[in-house]
Amino acid sequence: MRGSIIIILFFIVGILIGSSDFFIEINSNSLSFYALCTLMFLVGMSIGGDSKILKSFKSLNPKLILLPLITIIGTLVGSALVSFILSGRSLTDCLAVGSGFGYYSLSSIFITEYRGAELGTVALLSNIIREIITLLFAPLLVTYFGKLAPISSGGATTMDTTLPIITRYSGESFIIVSIFHGFVVDLSVPFLVVLFCSI
Repeated sequence: MRGSIIIILFFIVGILIGSSDFFIEINSNSLSFYALCTLMFLVGMSIGGDSKILKSFKSLNPKLILLPLITIIGTLVGSALVSFILSGRSLTDCLAVGSGFGYYSLSSIFITEYRGAELGTVALLSNIIREIITLLFAPLLVTYFGKLAPISSGGATTMDTTLPIITRYSGESFIIVSIFHGFVVDLSVPFLVVLFCSI
């Protein structure tokens, strides 16, 4: 929860600085590209530096390997249905936003670059809201939909920010599932977002 608030504060500060006269104009596309490269490098280092993650995947129940795929398909179907409600947005816009799966920092940069700042902002807020819903409603999700529900709800965040709350309410036996789920969904984000932004 604290991490989400910090991200929102940085976003607001960025808007204020960007709209002020003190801001020196720079090429925002090149800045976004370098920020994205740095982000991908750090994500790769965090995954590669933790040998336990790769080893723990071997002990995973084969049936649970399908959970990330179901999360991806369910999110895309939901995003497609939302496109029929939103008159000002195309199917590919909604699919691109949905393909962030809670990974607000990466998906919003891609979407801003391909589709503009307005949709990038929608993607940022949509993904932050997904994370906050998981953090706040994990107990209810477990009660009414089962122990896998907060993992699916968390999307790409289940290997980091939402992992403690998932562990608390789903149980420690779901830690490996949660990490695997987040890892796979995480990897799908750049490919799916770019795919739907390019169509």
